[in-house]
Amino acid sequence: MKSLLLPVALLVASAVTMPANATTSEQSLKKAEQLREIALRSHLGYDIVESLTVEVGPRLAGTPADARAVAWAQAKFSELGFDKIYKQPVTVRHWERGNASAEILTPFPQPLAITALGDSVATPKGGITGELAFFDSVAELEAADPKTVKGKIVYIDARMHQHREGKEYSLAVAGRSIGSSVASEKGAIALMIRSVGTDKSRMPHTGNMRYKDGVKKIPAGAISTSDAMMLMAMKKRGKAITVNMDLGTTAYTPKTSYNVIGEITGSTLPDEYILIGAHLDSWDEGTGALDDGAGVGITMAAAKLIKEFKPKRTIRVVLFANEEGGLVGAKEYRDANASELHKIKLAGESDFGARSIWRFDSQVNPENLGLMAQIAKVLKPLSINHGNNKAGGGPDVSVLPAKGVPVFSLRQDGTDYFDYHHTANDTLDKINPEELRQNVAAWAVVAYITAQSDSKLLPLEVK
Repeated sequence: MKSLLLPVALLVASAVTMPANATTSEQSLKKAEQLREIALRSHLGYDIVESLTVEVGPRLAGTPADARAVAWAQAKFSELGFDKIYKQPVTVRHWERGNASAEILTPFPQPLAITALGDSVATPKGGITGELAFFDSVAELEAADPKTVKGKIVYIDARMHQHREGKEYSLAVAGRSIGSSVASEKGAIALMIRSVGTDKSRMPHTGNMRYKDGVKKIPAGAISTSDAMMLMAMKKRGKAITVNMDLGTTAYTPKTSYNVIGEITGSTLPDEYILIGAHLDSWDEGTGALDDGAGVGITMAAAKLIKEFKPKRTIRVVLFANEEGGLVGAKEYRDANASELHKIKLAGESDFGARSIWRFDSQVNPENLGLMAQIAKVLKPLSINHGNNKAGGGPDVSVLPAKGVPVFSLRQDGTDYFDYHHTANDTLDKINPEELRQNVAAWAVVAYITAQSDSKLLPLEVK
C-alpha cells in the first residue's frame, strides 16, 4: 500500500470548501483535516493493540483473562487521559475449551486438526466414534431423511471464498451456529464442520454456536480447511469414513464481566454523545489482535486524538463485553440505557480487522445527509469513497438503530480477514501499522466532525 501521509502543500490545496447548506463550520472542517494528518503520523493505535495482546492476550468471556482485560481497559483509559471512566456489569457465560483432538479411523487412518465450537458440550471420556454423514449445507441437512443421519457424526462442508466485504460468511456460518441442533433432531451423535474461513491451512476456526431449547446437546467441532479438503478427497474413494472426535470442554457457572466505557467530555454539549467502540473479549486460540484488538486500538486512539481538539459533544468509547457469545454486552448496554439512547447522536463499531477502509456508509435521518457528505469529503484523501445510507454500524452497534440511534460504518478491506478469523493465527503480526493509522484517521474524522456539527442531529425514524 502506498503511503497515506500527505505533503503539506496537498493538505492546504485539499481544504474542504464549505457548501451553501453547510452543517459544520469551515474552521471545524479544517481542524478535522489537521486531525486526520496527525492521526496518520500517530503510532498510538498500534501501541494500544500491542499492549492488549501482549499484556492480556486472549480474552475469552467469563475467564480470569477476561477480568484482566477489564482491568487493562480501565487503566488504559486512565493513562490516555479520558475524563470519565466507568463499568457496566454484564452476566456472561463461562466456557473453556480444554483438549481437542480427532482422527480418521477408517478407511485411511490419519489425524485431523480440530477445535471445539464455542459452548459445545464435551464428548464422553475417550471421545465419540461414528461414521460421517456428509452434507454441503445446513439446508441440505434439514432436507435429509433422518435414517441417513441417525447414529452418525454429521459433517457439513460449507465453503467460503475471499471477498472484500466477506459476503459468504452469513451463509457458511449457519452450519456453525445451528448445525448441531439440526443434526441432533435427526438423531446424529455429534457435529463436525469445515471451518468457517477462507484460508488453506491446518488452523481450525472456532466460533460461537447455540443449542435449540429442548433438543439434545451433541458435541460440535470444526476441522481445518486443509483437512476438510483432504476429507472430501477421501470421500471420493467411495468408502465409509469413521472418525473419533474427543472434546474436553467445560461449562462453569456464569460470571460477571463488564462493558468498559471511557468518555471525552464535550465542551458545550456534554449530554450529547458520539459513540464509537469495539468488543473487548476474544476467542482463546490466538491473541485477539484482529478480532477485536484492532478495533479497541482504533477507537481508543481516535478519541484520544480528538481530545486535544476539544470537541463540542462528548466522545464515548464503549468496549463491549462478550460480543463473541452473541452481542451479550451490547444488548445489556441497550437495555440498561434505554431511557438515555436518544442522547446518542451517532454510533459506530470497528470489528472487521485492521485492513484499510475503502468506504464510508451511514444510516442517519435524511436531514443529516449533508453532514455525511461533508465527512466524506474529508475522508476522500484517505482513499475512502462515500457509500450509501444503509449502514448497520457494526455487530454490537447493530442493536441500536431499532431504537432510533443513527449509525455509520467505515468498511475495511476484508479480503483476507477470514483467513485468520477465530484461529490461533489471529496475532499482532497480522496488523499493518500504516493501514491501522489510516483507520484511526478515518474514525477520528467521523467522530470529530459529527461532534462539531452546528446542526441538530436527528434520530432515525423507527417504523
